[in-house]
Amino acid sequence: MPRVVTGRFRGTILQAPEGDKTRPTTDKVKEALFSIIQADVPGSLFLDLFSGSGQIGIEALSRGAERVTLVERSGQAASIISKNISKIRMEGSDEIRFLKKSTAQALELLGQAGEKFDIIFMDPPYKDVPQRLEETAKLISEYDMLAPGGMLIVEHDKDCEMPEEISGLKCVRSCSYGITVITFFKV
Repeated sequence: MPRVVTGRFRGTILQAPEGDKTRPTTDKVKEALFSIIQADVPGSLFLDLFSGSGQIGIEALSRGAERVTLVERSGQAASIISKNISKIRMEGSDEIRFLKKSTAQALELLGQAGEKFDIIFMDPPYKDVPQRLEETAKLISEYDMLAPGGMLIVEHDKDCEMPEEISGLKCVRSCSYGITVITFFKV
């Protein structure tokens, strides 16, 4: 089971969807990710795409993000996200919101509303990463959704080749943790 590593919800055990349709980020990878972005999280607007259990967004909120948006279309995962939001007693809070939509639908909705984010994290099924990254980067660029200095972070497997640039976003860093890689893009 995923857990909140640190911050105001530290130690909270979160639920994760059962089965193999979702693959929660391991604690090791999550701790490494937040070690890298720790200075960027406090006060940030954080978008968690392909949220699964919502654990990455909840960790960001726990570490001081101003507002977190979780996006997940799976019915089972949506139910788990709602339970995890309740578990941290944040239901109805303006600090966290959940959109039960596809990533494309959510990005269009948020983009049309003129929303910008400091950090956009995406963890699609590993086999779908190239296609989902292309679609997501295109919409982020089309709607100018990254705040100045903002970043798109992609979790993927080590066999997935990441482009040097995609839709105006430049690859600035990749970090490997076993079979998992986290790649960072900036404008």
